[in-house]
Amino acid sequence: MKLRTAIAAVATVPLALGLAACGNDAKPEATGYKPSAPASTPAATNTAAPVKPAPVAHLNRVTFVPSMNAAMTKQKSWRVTGKMTANGTTVLTMDGFQTAKPLAMSMEMTGAAFQGKTAKMVMIKGTGYLSIPGVTPAGKYLKINTGQSDQLGELLEGGDPTKIFKSFDSSLASVKFVRTETIGGEKLDRYAVTVNTAKALAAQGKKVPAGLPKTLTYSMWMDKSHLVRRLSFDLSGVSMVMSMSEYNKPVSITAPPASKVVSR
Repeated sequence: MKLRTAIAAVATVPLALGLAACGNDAKPEATGYKPSAPASTPAATNTAAPVKPAPVAHLNRVTFVPSMNAAMTKQKSWRVTGKMTANGTTVLTMDGFQTAKPLAMSMEMTGAAFQGKTAKMVMIKGTGYLSIPGVTPAGKYLKINTGQSDQLGELLEGGDPTKIFKSFDSSLASVKFVRTETIGGEKLDRYAVTVNTAKALAAQGKKVPAGLPKTLTYSMWMDKSHLVRRLSFDLSGVSMVMSMSEYNKPVSITAPPASKVVSR
């Protein structure tokens, strides 16, 4: 498998991971919603209509990112699973963990994108390790500094969720509540979240690739505490569905031993 093809397949992952990451300093702002005062009724009257429960104030463009950030800053770790398809065919599945302190990620990806084999990615602060079938020797990892300007360095830098999330804040175009759905036995609020792709890339110091749409819309499902539980998106014929779970469970992410690290 050629290096460019492998990177193209993996590069879609950080784009989605950025939505589930913490790292924005914006504070929540008021939604403008205030409960109405109960109507007064004469003491002698017992025919007053029952008081209806106050409507739920859903998130909007102003409150969405701060609320998601407030929920995520309380999380120390989480699990990410997902499936990418192209024209109805599964390209890859992934399963991994992320931690907030220290900032780290460990991900395994399997599928046709890697000739049915498993690729592995580990990122700890500013250092990344990649094991890609057909690119690195079996069981070995390339050590990459995320500050490097080549393709592998850019890939790992893009995998830093805090950088993506900060750019997501400035690129947010619109947020729309869709409906409440039951997924996995839990009621979740579904939102349609649209970002400006050019602004998102510009905030990361990157150019806009030719053919990239002006906007990208995510479907996001959040629980009552505004934690992301699921998200999906479609981009140029490629679809991704991801789930976030196991928040705050003990996770240990370590770098591969020196004996398994190779140089280019």
